[in-house]
Amino acid sequence: MRLRRGARPAAHHPHPATSGTPTVLTGATVVLPTGTSENGRLTIDGTRIAATTPENAQVIDVTDHYVIPGFVDLHNHGGGGASFTSGSVDDILKGIHTHRLHGTTTLVASTVTGDMDSLTHRAGLLSELAEQGEIAGVHFEGPFISPCRKGAHSEALLRDPHPAEVRKLIDAARGRAKMLTLATELPGGLDSVRLLADHGVIAAIGHTDATYEQTVEAIDAGATVATHLFNAMPPLGHRSPGPIAALLEDDRVTVELINDGTHLHPAALQLAFHHAGADRVAFITDAMDAAGFGDGRYWLGPLEVEVADGVARLVEDGTIAGSTLTLDRAFKRAVTVDGLSVEDAVTALSATPARLLGMADTIGSLEPGKDADLLILDSAYELKGVMRRGEWVVGPQLG
Repeated sequence: MRLRRGARPAAHHPHPATSGTPTVLTGATVVLPTGTSENGRLTIDGTRIAATTPENAQVIDVTDHYVIPGFVDLHNHGGGGASFTSGSVDDILKGIHTHRLHGTTTLVASTVTGDMDSLTHRAGLLSELAEQGEIAGVHFEGPFISPCRKGAHSEALLRDPHPAEVRKLIDAARGRAKMLTLATELPGGLDSVRLLADHGVIAAIGHTDATYEQTVEAIDAGATVATHLFNAMPPLGHRSPGPIAALLEDDRVTVELINDGTHLHPAALQLAFHHAGADRVAFITDAMDAAGFGDGRYWLGPLEVEVADGVARLVEDGTIAGSTLTLDRAFKRAVTVDGLSVEDAVTALSATPARLLGMADTIGSLEPGKDADLLILDSAYELKGVMRRGEWVVGPQLG
């Protein structure tokens, strides 16, 4: 919830009406799973990408632009001044729309640490939005995390990951729980990982003080994601390598990275890509309310946050408190600052998270039969169009 001062929210872009007429985008550099196609074409028929172009298709010339898949965000707490943890349904929809305007066509809504009653209530509300197709599911970040690595979570509300309480959150999400972040070294951690794996929920290692050996044990038990690798965990050491080494070296693990220039030094990002590769890296926002909204004071769960120059920190001690990142900025930084190829950036922002969510048959790449979730970027990697399920969220701005 907004407290005071800061920029007003940007006006929502109109949703151009769709006529039902098939559309073909021509002349673009199209990033496909099989490689990049220069002077390519892509046809949209209804809500899907089509294999052939009907004779009545509307042609849009996007020469000198890129067409790439819509972004998939695994870890997002809010935006547009709205929180997914505490906001109303209208607030949550506003936050979702804010991120859609920045190219995120699929989003998992993340909670922060709270008491069990509030978390189960929130899980029920978010599951309804998942059932309506507004979000891809629910991610619980906390309360089962280490007080040594709590980050922007309330220490008073932390608890050990007892499997019965983990199960309570899973049940409250009514089949829409996608991921739960926990410190697997805590009492009950390994049993909770096994429970999550048995229920098809991603067990993510994060906000952890685990050793290398404890992390290996958790991966063997079924953990498959590193929550914002490097952040809220012990640093890599040459005698005590800690969780970072274990998470990077194991092909079963996908590592989240927050590529905003604040959470990670470029060398750390390069280290992750060198060891894991784009197929095991998922760029996330870890965004809070201020994303797409502006500097000012906010709440993150029960904790007050000051956002200044786009960086969110707890008022009480200056700890980084999520981000104000949007994935279009993460993409541009990956290519222009970090030196990644467009193809690798697309993989880390679309294909890898889609696969992790078990949704690769419908999203994450531009292939016939998949949802028409796509973005248009200019030669400077600025976002110029957003389509979600065949509808323009941001109509092509090609002038």
